[in-house]
Amino acid sequence: MKIKAFQGYLPDKYGKAAGAEDKVDGVPVCSLPIELSDLPAGTKDLAITFIDYDAIPVCGFPFIHWVATNFGAVTSIPEDASREDKSLCQGSNSFASKFYPDFGKEIVYRYGGPMPPDKDHDYTLTVYALDEKLDLQEGYYLNELFKAMQGHVLAEAAISVLAKA
Repeated sequence: MKIKAFQGYLPDKYGKAAGAEDKVDGVPVCSLPIELSDLPAGTKDLAITFIDYDAIPVCGFPFIHWVATNFGAVTSIPEDASREDKSLCQGSNSFASKFYPDFGKEIVYRYGGPMPPDKDHDYTLTVYALDEKLDLQEGYYLNELFKAMQGHVLAEAAISVLAKA
């Protein structure tokens, strides 16, 4: 399985330089498009994670920007799927942390785009091809996704996505 990478930096629309129409309470919420190829035979669903490991020195933990599943066996995830695709089952991102204001579900249970505060960060986008649809409830945590995926991952692919400070 392969993920089509962005050339250069993540476009502004999906991060801190997004326009007002693509932000909620100052958080970018328009999810990035993802193109895939070579899904393994037997793929019934996909799960994705979008995590900033460069955030560890800044906040003390890897910052989770998006966790989602229920895409089906697709090779294209369109821009803004997090807000537009009501069939997705999305988990809690790091905006749920006690270090942030009490953001609503439209931020915490959706894509919350990159906003690196100190320097450019590399974000890890991982896509998992699954042999079944997972039984998760909206708002699940990353660890719950990993437990639900055990024994069901046919393939995984990851790319690094660079975002501007």
